[in-house]
This record gives sequence, C-alpha cells and structure tokens, in this order.
Amino acid sequence: MTEAASMFSDGKAYERMMGRWSRVAGTTFLDWLDPPKGQRWLDAGCGNGAFTEEIVARSAPAAVSAVDPSEGQIAYARKRPAAQHAQFEIGDAQKLDFEDNSFDVAIMALVIAFLPDPARAAAELARVVRPGGSVATYMWDVEAGGTPISPVGAALKSLGITPGQPPNPPASGRDAMQAFWDNAGLVDVETRVIRIPVVYSSLDDFWDSNIVPIGPMGALLGKMTSGEREQLRARLREQLPIAADGSISYDAVANAVKGRVKP
Repeated sequence: MTEAASMFSDGKAYERMMGRWSRVAGTTFLDWLDPPKGQRWLDAGCGNGAFTEEIVARSAPAAVSAVDPSEGQIAYARKRPAAQHAQFEIGDAQKLDFEDNSFDVAIMALVIAFLPDPARAAAELARVVRPGGSVATYMWDVEAGGTPISPVGAALKSLGITPGQPPNPPASGRDAMQAFWDNAGLVDVETRVIRIPVVYSSLDDFWDSNIVPIGPMGALLGKMTSGEREQLRARLREQLPIAADGSISYDAVANAVKGRVKP
C-alpha cells in the first residue's frame, strides 16, 4: 500500500469528513463536464466510491471502472449501491492497468494533489481514453485554503503547529492543472473554479466530523496529546464562523480542468 493509500484506509470516516462535500462539488463538476449518456468511464483514485456513485446516478454510463490504491477504501466502495454498476479494483492513477483507448471518459476526483507525479497521471488518463474522449479532474484549492477542513489548518497554524497537507499542494492550482493537461497533449482544455457551501450543525458536529484519522491532517492530529487537542478545540471555537444558533457555515473552493484526447 502506498503512503497516500494508508492515509485513507477508513472509508466510513472519510465519508463523514469529506465524502459528502466531494459529492456536492462533484455534481457541479459533472454538470460542467456534461458528457453524453452511455459512455465508458474510468474513475481513477475513486476513494470510497462517493464520486463513482454520482457518475452512476447522473451520467447514465454504459460501464464504470473505478480504481484506488487503498484496500480499505475499495472495500467500502464495494458495499455501495453503485457497485451494481461499477467495477472497483485496486489500482494507481500513475500506472493504469488498462489498454489504450479503453474508455470514453476518464476522471480523477480530489486526487491530483496526493500524487507524486501528476503529469504522469494526466498522460496515463489520456492514454486510456479514445480519440475525442474526455479527461478531467478537480481538486480542492489546497494552497488557497479552499479545502473543507481548512479551518483546522488555520487553527493549527495560529497555535504554531504546521498543519498536515497533501504531498503535492501546488498541483491543486488552476494554472498547474492547465499545464498538466496541455503537456499531456490534450486539446480544448478549459479550467474553472467550483465553490460549495460547507455546513455543520454545531461545533461538536464539526469536531466529530473532522478530527478523525484520515489523510495528512488526521495523521498529525493522531499524534497530538489530549491537552493539545483541547487547545485546538478552544482555538476553533474562537475562529470558526459560529452563528447564533450554533451552526457553522463557510465555503470550500476547488479547481477543475477538462480536455479532450486529440481526434
């Protein structure tokens, strides 16, 4: 298992922390991509299958192959209703085990900043898609503080603690994505920003959702003492936009890119 895969081994915890927000952003992404019905899809880095389920529900695919390096995430994904229409397998977006021209559409959802070599992944997606087919990705804007868990990072920084981040934050930038797609030889390349509301019923809801052993931030939080965690909770209470009714809401921001394989 890769380092990134080991950070995302708990599909259920990921669903509460990130899966619900990835689906909201994913619906906007799919509307923007707007592929024809009856296409053959590849979901590279499918995680726990949250986005794969959106593909099945919204895009009426002929078939979906979904791969991820995490055995735990794939096990969770196989329990979803989408598993009736999608094939979930262990796999690496940077080294896809598919023949050339195998798909009509290939996407990566919230993956690119976790890859050591995003350019290789872009080239691999382009390789397995037929001429004229679509290749696309979206990722929270990590460096701009656009992730749903960015308030946790801001609170940690205010306490003098460097927050956990994906291994390749610059890859989440809009210009970086454009360059990866251009360099992969894709044509008609477009980018856009996706902004979604993130809402919690209370500080307890926020805390229970985000202070979990998932991803780089989770790895850091798992090493903190109980006293340090209490300090973090107190700082979040100070910094979060908590409304009079106790609810918390703010925006998360993702960047997206799409292009076509040259006909």
